[in-house]
Amino acid sequence: MQIIDSIVAEAALFRHIRRDLHAHPELCFEETRTSDKIAEQLQRWGIEVHRGLGRTGVVAVIEGRRPGARSIGLRADIDALPVTEKNSFDHASRNPGKMHACGHDGHTAMLLAAARQLGRERDFGGRVVCIFQPAEEGGGGAREMLRDGLFERFPVDAVFAMHNWPGIPAGRFALSSGPVMASSNEFRLVVRGKGSHAAMPHLGLDPVPVACQIVLALQSVVSRNKNPLEAGVVSVTMVHGGEATNVIPDAVELQGTVRTFGTPLLDLIEANMRRIATHTAQAFGLSCDFEFRRNYPPTVNHAAQTEFARRVLVDLVGADGVLPFEPSMGAEDFSYMLQQRPGAYVIIGNGGGEHRDSGHGAGPCTLHNASYDFNDDILPLGASFFVHLAQRWLEQP
Repeated sequence: MQIIDSIVAEAALFRHIRRDLHAHPELCFEETRTSDKIAEQLQRWGIEVHRGLGRTGVVAVIEGRRPGARSIGLRADIDALPVTEKNSFDHASRNPGKMHACGHDGHTAMLLAAARQLGRERDFGGRVVCIFQPAEEGGGGAREMLRDGLFERFPVDAVFAMHNWPGIPAGRFALSSGPVMASSNEFRLVVRGKGSHAAMPHLGLDPVPVACQIVLALQSVVSRNKNPLEAGVVSVTMVHGGEATNVIPDAVELQGTVRTFGTPLLDLIEANMRRIATHTAQAFGLSCDFEFRRNYPPTVNHAAQTEFARRVLVDLVGADGVLPFEPSMGAEDFSYMLQQRPGAYVIIGNGGGEHRDSGHGAGPCTLHNASYDFNDDILPLGASFFVHLAQRWLEQP
């Protein structure tokens, strides 16, 4: 098994597609141009296209020439981030405040290349469903596609996704069974006191020091309430309060995120955060409004499908080219698809940033960084993996 020659021969085309997408990033559920470009390419290649799932999602269906009842789903995310790009190369973002800073442009190009190859040969039995999913970056696009009947309209036996990872050398992959990405959850609390002149604090109820006490106390949930062998993160990321240096405000607002790999721990963290915030405010004679919102569930790879993908990867790049993936506290809404169908989330190395053209920003080439860029050299490798994975899956009895 090797990188597919015909995909390599068309590498310049998919490099152009990827860079065009990078230059025209669109945020979650706004991916109109992106979806148009995806659909146009697929239709040009004679591939069956369906639109409108999850508002701006695109689904391509490729039927094999040989008889077969098996099916497989391959998913790529298509949205960008609300980041102002620092790069100045030719394909830098032309949409101010929007950037493909996570490589979804590359994921889309790889799946398009795979669809092109599968649709050209169709030397398999069964069906390949290519899922171009919107709104991964906080919008829950996978959930919305499922609500619109994705797997009812396009049934699959298993579903797979791939994400690039800076720091892992180009030419290598990473994969692990079980939890690989954490759940994503948000909290908002408002400490309510009584404003007064800053020179006369005794006439009011100052929420600022109480909010500071709560910020520090929330860390005790991770350090003292949870099992130290379980992974959990509580991060206060926003603090808002006050408008003038000589005025004690009526209220201070705190917001942040909580990450875990399991629901029981998440239940414990939420309950203890609520108790700490409420009682700390009460201890100082203030009140506290507490809100907790559960967003993406953890991404959990299924054992059998992970092992299947690993065998395909080993045949493609050798055993040394397939690394174990250390679970990340980042989140991924492919988790919703894995709750409904077995499958696996595969990591492809993006390199260390040396692939970037001149004109890149001063920052590192890491995900969600304004100086990031996808490594075009890995497009044929990622697309070849998708093709081999689909063909091998459909060949099973």
